[in-house]
Amino acid sequence: PGIPEPLGPLVLPFPTGVQCLAREVLVPKGPLYRVAGTAVSISCNVSSYDGPAQQDFEWFFYRPEVPEAALGIVSTKDPRFSYAVFGPRVAAGEVQVQRLQGDAVVLRIARLQAQDAGIYECYTPSTDVRYLGSYSGKVELRVLPDALQVSAAPPGPRGRQAPISPPRLTVHEGQELALGCLARTSTQKHTHLAVSFGRAVPEAPVGRATLQEVVGLRPDLAVEAGAPYAQRLATGELRLAKEGAEQYRMVLGGAQAEDAGTYHCTAAEWIQDPDGSWAQIAEKRAVLAHVDVQTLSSQLAVAVGPGERRIGPGEPLELLCNVSGALPPPGRHAAYSVGWEMAPAGAPGPGRLVAQLDTEGVGSLGPGYEGRHIAMEKVASRTYRLRLEAARPGDAGTYRCLAKAYVRGSGARLREAASARSRPLPVHVREEGVVLEAVAWLAGGTVYRGETASLLCNISVRGGPPGLRLAASWWVERPEAGELSSGPAQLVGGVGQDGVAELGVRPGGGPISVELVGPQSHRLRLHGLGPEDEGVYHCAPSAWVQHADYSWYQAGSARSGPVTVYPYTHALDTLFVPLLVGAGVALVTGATVLGTITCCFMKRLRKR
Repeated sequence: PGIPEPLGPLVLPFPTGVQCLAREVLVPKGPLYRVAGTAVSISCNVSSYDGPAQQDFEWFFYRPEVPEAALGIVSTKDPRFSYAVFGPRVAAGEVQVQRLQGDAVVLRIARLQAQDAGIYECYTPSTDVRYLGSYSGKVELRVLPDALQVSAAPPGPRGRQAPISPPRLTVHEGQELALGCLARTSTQKHTHLAVSFGRAVPEAPVGRATLQEVVGLRPDLAVEAGAPYAQRLATGELRLAKEGAEQYRMVLGGAQAEDAGTYHCTAAEWIQDPDGSWAQIAEKRAVLAHVDVQTLSSQLAVAVGPGERRIGPGEPLELLCNVSGALPPPGRHAAYSVGWEMAPAGAPGPGRLVAQLDTEGVGSLGPGYEGRHIAMEKVASRTYRLRLEAARPGDAGTYRCLAKAYVRGSGARLREAASARSRPLPVHVREEGVVLEAVAWLAGGTVYRGETASLLCNISVRGGPPGLRLAASWWVERPEAGELSSGPAQLVGGVGQDGVAELGVRPGGGPISVELVGPQSHRLRLHGLGPEDEGVYHCAPSAWVQHADYSWYQAGSARSGPVTVYPYTHALDTLFVPLLVGAGVALVTGATVLGTITCCFMKRLRKR
């Protein structure tokens, strides 16, 4: 104190041309504006000094009304340095000096008061060989009144809200969560507001360590999200907008279970210091709402009716499925699909899909049900009906209704959020009681190569409804290396229940014909029999019933015994082959003898 104002670093010329830098004490450029009730930090460092690396620092305060009187605040050297006006605050740790390194410290005031406005001086006792340069630095601190206000924006957040403060808000999974915040300041200086929305897990104490930022508006008006929400901000699912001069609104689309918690709005006031840097001078936080996310998995329930069913073949089968629970209506935020599954009696698992309605209300049939008259429709707001126009014995089994709930994410993308299956519903369909028997044989018993082989199949039927139709098909198993092939039999041909012939593949590749030669008799003919047609053939009849919806149902089937077809060769064929071989050998032998005699005669003639 009392030292003349420094004029800056002092440089002394020496005859050798070497320059000597003098001690310099640096503090922030002022004036600094801070808000009453907040914390403030003022740095100070010294450079170009002689002596030990660890320098001592003393802080003084000058009140505006008495600018000549220096009041000691705190010192790194003397613990009893503080004047009475600062003594209790220093002893309580509210005012302290913290050493950053040997030649740098920071003065911290935990809770700024209006009377703290004034000039702050950082002084460094000399350790230099010569008294050169500046030994102190001064900065002015001005204290602004606390003018920052933050609160929840009326009329409050969207959703089902309980009449308490702060409100308790319940939103369905997949819906939008919208929260509003009012933030304003009447500070006379030019400041910027930064507004941030944060979430704390339910029942957790609120603090910087527990409050997870969702999204915030920075002092430079940039919008940034916390790490867990960055992707949702990038896709547009999370939005932050300023509405008017004081209101800010956050919209979080596609609410998820982990979005539950207590939401807060934090407003921070920033000011630009004379050195161009930005400093936060005030911060306040308000509770917006306690948010509960009602997950679809906890609400989705499925019930079926009308109970166990027993029907006859050809009768219609109707089953009802009701989807219940506190669910959001289908639309912009949620969508639903409903389907029926069937498992044969005693089979494990939910079974195969019969029919379903997708999220767009478009119906489709499962594998194996194509071509049948099956309807899947929505008959009420949450009731769906499955109708099979003509049931078959194969439709007997256990039915379950499967409902799936989806939520819409960004870009109308659907994400499955929940699924539920109903209890099993048994369905019994009475059997037709059709018994088939088939007897097949080769006409004539023996067949030769080049002839036509005729195979006959007689079918006997017991039971069944009127109008029963019969079909029959012929199959062959080819021998390989003297044994029958282990692969599946090959279809040769057949006649369907509607009288239409179906031709397969003949082993020998020649022409074939299949025909109905009697009400219950079928015939297969293989024309121009060859050795490739050898094999074991059988007849496979089936009984068919046509229902009222004109669909066909196979009511029974059978398989005849094996019929061996072996193409024999004729006796003349066995003699013709040796004859040809003998004639060929004779010709070759005669040509050889004639050639030998001619060769010898020419040699004798040449010698003569």
